[in-house]
Amino acid sequence: MLPNDSIGSITVTSTNLPLIELRNVSKSYGGVHAVRDLSFNVSPGEIHAICGENGAGKSTLIRLLAGITVPDHGEIFIQNQRLALGIVKASESAGIAVMHQESTAFPDLNAIDNIFVGREITRLAGWILDRSEMKQQTRKLLERIGEQVPLNVPIGSLPLAQRQMVALARALSHDCRLLIMDEPTASLSYRETQVLLQIVRQLREQGVSVLYVSHRLEEIFSIADRVTVLRDGQLVGTRFVRDVDSSELIRMMVGRDIEVVSRMGTPARPLQNKVLEVDHLTKTGIFDDISFTVHSGEILGLTGLVGAGRSEIVRAIFGIDRYDSGNVRVLGKSLTCGSVKNAMMAGLAMVPEDRQHEGLVLPMSVGSNISLAILSRLSRFGFIQRTHEQQQIAEQMTSLLVKAAGPGIAANTLSGGNQQKLVLGKWLASRPKVLILDEPTRGVDVGAKAQFHQLIRNLAESGMATLVISSDLPELLGLCHRLVVIREGSVAGRFECDQTTQEEVLSLSLPESQGVETR
Repeated sequence: MLPNDSIGSITVTSTNLPLIELRNVSKSYGGVHAVRDLSFNVSPGEIHAICGENGAGKSTLIRLLAGITVPDHGEIFIQNQRLALGIVKASESAGIAVMHQESTAFPDLNAIDNIFVGREITRLAGWILDRSEMKQQTRKLLERIGEQVPLNVPIGSLPLAQRQMVALARALSHDCRLLIMDEPTASLSYRETQVLLQIVRQLREQGVSVLYVSHRLEEIFSIADRVTVLRDGQLVGTRFVRDVDSSELIRMMVGRDIEVVSRMGTPARPLQNKVLEVDHLTKTGIFDDISFTVHSGEILGLTGLVGAGRSEIVRAIFGIDRYDSGNVRVLGKSLTCGSVKNAMMAGLAMVPEDRQHEGLVLPMSVGSNISLAILSRLSRFGFIQRTHEQQQIAEQMTSLLVKAAGPGIAANTLSGGNQQKLVLGKWLASRPKVLILDEPTRGVDVGAKAQFHQLIRNLAESGMATLVISSDLPELLGLCHRLVVIREGSVAGRFECDQTTQEEVLSLSLPESQGVETR
């Protein structure tokens, strides 16, 4: 590209060749454009953000650059050299590394093997694996990102956030020129997010280009040099971050203004009816003496650092994992420990953190996924009442605005945000008394996030008892009535959300904090 060449609606002046340049790249699926005539570039040593709603074409763009997908037409250049398209090895050899939003880890292998799989360090001319050296390098990579991960356990047993940090370590282990990061902080707490953002800044100083795909606008304004906005697979424009504000960026993304989540304040109805009661729940080595109550019409938040035990607590409540002692009651009736069936019959529903592996059956259709949780209600004499099933599917797809060609399309063809809507729709169809949401807006665009927030509030106003786990403190403080802070497996504090700040909550989340604070 020549100096002063126009990109989108700005003018970029540079004496250097772009590191990566896309020229009129298009890709369609079944006649629907995923990306269309897309042209933009990334400069050497630049943090270049990509924004857009779910379904805007961001994931397709990543697959094209990674060599996973072949474009219908168009070209990609790396410092004016044409990149061989649709060949993963060619992209890797060109210095392109990807940290995917959904963990691509091998669940049965440990962190060491996940980081070095396919390029193991060997001795004696390749006859013996040098496991000592791989272990040492793994420790160094994890220390670099400020993360402590058990090295000798299958990575599938770790929380999603820790699996993501291992994926980051693997990406950093490559000698990459372009690091593509797809929603890298979606499962991270505030502290881990700040560590990761500092790593990104260090990479820029080292001359590495970063393509940063995120829905978290505060991160984009914190670290990005330029931002490119996509909508419906097409380029809306590229801006220098210093020349745009969040309102304009949101309008570019969705074509309208979006209301930012505000503090809940006083619940719409008095907190009288105890719906979910958790008493002294303990699982040795994971969490200890956890007690809280969720009332009718209340949204209760659980927060804490990655690994604090938040997800493990709600998995135990829902019956996925067993606990050693304590009790869980719904409307005064005790639940059977370790029984998901009993929890569902009592009126519990849970949207898990890992939607792809635990929330959906990806090869199945959109419609089949929605009806999974209510098959017993839809069946008569062992046969599914298809008309009733189709009504339920249509109702959930319409109310949640699921973007899909139809209920018969496979769930794995949907964008991340629409997959999340699908998981939520599946459980709302069961008409639960208690809704547990683990990272409900992870990887969800700003428009869909506002929709999720309003839906959760509407459910609370109708009497739903809701338990929300999130790494996004502003989201929790704006959405919830009360907040319980989990630190190292124990309750560290309780807050009324309209009477506290992010700093107060975070201070209790950190390991060095002492004591328990109640408000």
